Amino acid sequence: MRARVIVLGSAVAAAFAFSIWLNKPDLDLEPLAPANPASATLEQVKAGEYLVRAGNCMACHSAPGETPFAGGRAVPTPFGEVYSSNLTPDDDTGLGRWNEQDFYRALRHGRSKDDRWLSPAFPYTSYTNLKREDADAMFAWLRTLPAVRRAQTPDTLRFPYNNQLAVRFWRALYFRPATTAEIAAMDRGRYLVEGLGHCAACHTSRGALGGLRSSASYMGVEIASPDWGLGWDAPPLAPSKPMTDSEANELGQLLKTGINTRKAVAGPMSEVVFHSLQHLKEDDLAAIVATLRALPPADAPPAARMPQVSAEQRHSLRARGKIVYAEHCADCHGDAGEGRANVYPALAGNANVNAVSATNALNLTLNGGFPPSTAGNPFPYGMPPFSQSLKRADIAAVLTFIRSEWGNDAPAVSVVEVERR
Repeated sequence: MRARVIVLGSAVAAAFAFSIWLNKPDLDLEPLAPANPASATLEQVKAGEYLVRAGNCMACHSAPGETPFAGGRAVPTPFGEVYSSNLTPDDDTGLGRWNEQDFYRALRHGRSKDDRWLSPAFPYTSYTNLKREDADAMFAWLRTLPAVRRAQTPDTLRFPYNNQLAVRFWRALYFRPATTAEIAAMDRGRYLVEGLGHCAACHTSRGALGGLRSSASYMGVEIASPDWGLGWDAPPLAPSKPMTDSEANELGQLLKTGINTRKAVAGPMSEVVFHSLQHLKEDDLAAIVATLRALPPADAPPAARMPQVSAEQRHSLRARGKIVYAEHCADCHGDAGEGRANVYPALAGNANVNAVSATNALNLTLNGGFPPSTAGNPFPYGMPPFSQSLKRADIAAVLTFIRSEWGNDAPAVSVVEVERR
């Protein structure tokens, strides 16, 4: 009997301690300074607009075909869909009743005005690095937007990921708010890449529970699985070898205009360039490039997956692909896959072409490639979709040819792999 009482008492004590831990305010980690009560100045509002662009907030907080920043865009995750919130100053459905302190706490600590823990789909793991004055400026600009009444679309997360307890456990595993000393120590490039730009959110692989793998920072990730629903793979940002000055300049041009002498952005990255990167100051773009250039080298690409086609099938696909390429691709991309500088990307040595996963190459071939229209490239050349004009067998053939020609060395693409798209 006494043993049972001891066990029961221990269980009650453990439950009590757990309850205290669960409800412990994250603000205890570092109290937030009070907001500046002065009214926002024109200079602060203009700075806020620039910072909101740099953070690409519009992309996630604008549902297709609806008012920008009014929320409602679905963010697919392996656990269900999370819908973005309304950032306009509507009193009932947006930020109308929020103040600078509420907004900064959401960015720095991932806590909402009503004290809820925010979903990790909101990248507060990066935004925790933002300076207080920058958060206040962003909030000042958002307050100038027209108020739009748009209620929050309910998330569709599956149990047990759809409750605050799950978020609390996730935070205990993967989140620690940055300290003011850590933020102050960041140079401009790191501040933009690791903080405002939240580049790791797409370019770093995640574990089974959705936490970023610190051991694989900026090394790229396949995010095209049906669970994620994004349909594209994020390439590595970490260079595989030291970047030359010429390559650094090319990267800066790619981020600014969406195209350079050998590459063009497509898919989700087109949206990032269009809404965000093209608007950045030259100094900020240079700082981003310098930070990416200094990243630790990416690991060697993983070994090629087991081939889905036999050597005989691969030979047959290559032979057919050579013919398809000459008929449909060579006019733009060149007989030797050399492309055309600042117009058509080169295919020889192309990272998307040589990736172990053929996802991006398949997307571009089936659905077309469309770089963004930018100030530096206002009339971009696009690639038409071939999903209607080529048979699936021909698409597998031409991709197998391209991925194994002109020094390229990537796995063959099977007809089954194309059919799955």
